Formats: sequence, C-alpha cells, structure tokens
Amino acid sequence: MSDDWVSLFSGGKDSSWALYRALEEDLPVSRLLTVHPAGDSYMYHTPATRLSALAAESAGIEAIDVEPADFESGEAADSDAGTRGDAEIEPLEAALRDLLDVPGFDLAGVTAGAVESEFQTSRIEGMCDRLGIDLFAPLWQEDPVALAESMIDAGFEITIVQVAAYGLDESWLGRTLDRNALSDLRDLNDDYGVHVLGEGGEFETFVTDGPHMDRAIELETEPVWEGSRGHLRVLDAELT
Repeated sequence: MSDDWVSLFSGGKDSSWALYRALEEDLPVSRLLTVHPAGDSYMYHTPATRLSALAAESAGIEAIDVEPADFESGEAADSDAGTRGDAEIEPLEAALRDLLDVPGFDLAGVTAGAVESEFQTSRIEGMCDRLGIDLFAPLWQEDPVALAESMIDAGFEITIVQVAAYGLDESWLGRTLDRNALSDLRDLNDDYGVHVLGEGGEFETFVTDGPHMDRAIELETEPVWEGSRGHLRVLDAELT
C-alpha cells in the first residue's frame, strides 16, 4: 500500500491552493473531500460547493461528498460557536474514518486551506491527532497579499461568488480576483478592514481554472443581491 492524502476541498481559492501546493510537493492526493453544509457554517466554506465535483473531475482526482445535518436546526443553532465548531467537525472525521477501512487505502494526511483561523485549524489539528495522520496547511499564517499574488502568478482563475462586507458592493459578484482586484482589496483593507483573502467571510471564491486542472470550468450565473450582501446563483456549469 502507498500513503494516500485527502484534500479538504471546497473549490475555493484557499483549498485549491493547498491542493496545488501538495501536488507540487509530490504528496499523493487521491481524494478531494467536500463538506456540503445545509445551512450556515463556522467550519466550512458554503457557497457553490456543488461545483467542486467539476473541479475534481478536471484535476483527475476522485471526489467524496459529505452531507452533514443542517447546522442551523435543533440544538446546534442554540449552542455557542465552540460547541457548533466541534459538532461540525464530526461528519468530516467520520468520513475520514470510513476511508481507513477502504482496502488498499493508507491515509497519511489531509490538506487544508486555513490562513489565519485558529478556530478552524485547531479543530482540524485535533482531528488529525485523533486519527494519527499529518496535516499539510501551506497557507497557515502566510502573508495574505503574497498568497494572493502567488495564486494569480501561478495562473489561478478565481471568481468571487459571494460578498458580505462593507465596501464590497454588487459589482464584486462575478469579478475575477486579479491584480487590479487585489489592489482594490488592499485599499478596502486600509479603509474598512476587509481581509484581502476574505478570511473573515468578507467574500468567497471559486477557482474555475488553474495549473492543477486539465480543463477550465465555464459558469453561467446571475447575481442575487440582498441589500448589503449577495451571491452568484449558478445557472449552469460545465468543463470546457
């Protein structure tokens, strides 16, 4: 058996960059695992996660989908953030434990795209300790501007699919995160404290093409604006 790695993958820029860097380091990533929260989530990227299957197909890596219970219902909605975060890691850990029973599969570690979130990273680290596996987190505590520049320079095509911060209006929906957008985000960081990578949930992204992908993903979308925040509704998506 060979050691296998699993990429914790949403299709967004951060998890895609973690996957790309893992492949550059010759880590044998054989699964992309995507959690699809039914409601809001403290632990996971939520918009456009269904598109991750297309990204996995383009990357030539098997996709695994995790469908946890609605985190906004029942007792979970009434619990504090820490309790909810602990509950949200459970379906992810269960999916990884299932992989441990797959014949010929030897789970060595997971990749994660956390940049500054101690809330997420500490829980993923705890999960890895319980499973006895390694964690590869190449974005952790790196300079956000340098990371964004590296993604752009590497050829990542990054589409902004959701915004939820003062200073980010409807014009940002569907915008490509390129050098011009990064310059504008740096200005918004100075003026309003918007994180240039959206680490605080200010915006969310989806990677439609990159050096780890064989084919680009073409999106047909329409903007949905809700007063002070909005998202792209995906009407159609296909590999070109």
